[in-house]
Amino acid sequence: MKKLSRLRRHRFASPIALFFALFLVGTTFSVASATTKPAQSAFARSAAVDEGRQIFLKGCSSCHGLNAEGGAIAPSLIGVGAASVDFQVGTGRMPMADMSVQAMRKKPLYNEEQTAALAAYVASLAPGPAIPDAASINYERDGNTAEGGELFRTNCAMCHNFAGQGGALTQGKYAPTLMGVEPKYILEALATGPQSMPVFSDKVLTPEEKLSIIKWLKAAEAEPNLGGASLGRVGPVTEGLLVWTLGLGLLIGVAVWLASKAR
Repeated sequence: MKKLSRLRRHRFASPIALFFALFLVGTTFSVASATTKPAQSAFARSAAVDEGRQIFLKGCSSCHGLNAEGGAIAPSLIGVGAASVDFQVGTGRMPMADMSVQAMRKKPLYNEEQTAALAAYVASLAPGPAIPDAASINYERDGNTAEGGELFRTNCAMCHNFAGQGGALTQGKYAPTLMGVEPKYILEALATGPQSMPVFSDKVLTPEEKLSIIKWLKAAEAEPNLGGASLGRVGPVTEGLLVWTLGLGLLIGVAVWLASKAR
């Protein structure tokens, strides 16, 4: 007891006691935060899933089934992942009234929060492609324009046109233009293969190659039309049709004018 009393009267006793007290409080707070943050995150995810299910039942279940199992006119959504929902709903392609025609891009029916909730609900049904985060869409840093152009012409130009302007497909379908499309939606389309588009997994095109394609598309968007009117950049067919129409029209007009002068 005398020894303990002498230690308490030591000049360093108070600072040491304060240090251990602060260490104990900090450790307790860290442990408590580590246990509450995952619980809060899980609660937020659960709330988003519940909200998404309610939206799904009201706006999507009539075609895709009450449990997203699909139906006679719409496919199953089990396993399509959050990326597919974000692409289809975020671009306004879904929901659509007539499932017999190709879905067109239009003004979205749901806002960003509702779309995220829908995506969270569908993602909870089965594993699937996730929505790309901001770090994975940095095409300016990780992309290569020249490589992207070569990859695009090899894998995409046969449907989307060599300049990304879109083009016609069989049975009344078409490949939409890629000009002005957000990089996130391009990555989601590559990962999910919407409608007539094939799936380009990371084994077919690496993440860096996909970013290179996006970087080339953005460079094509910003490219000026030094030769005048671009005519949609759809190739020689449109340009030839314009030349023939204007040229023949001009020749016919000259012929009619000369004939009227000869009378």
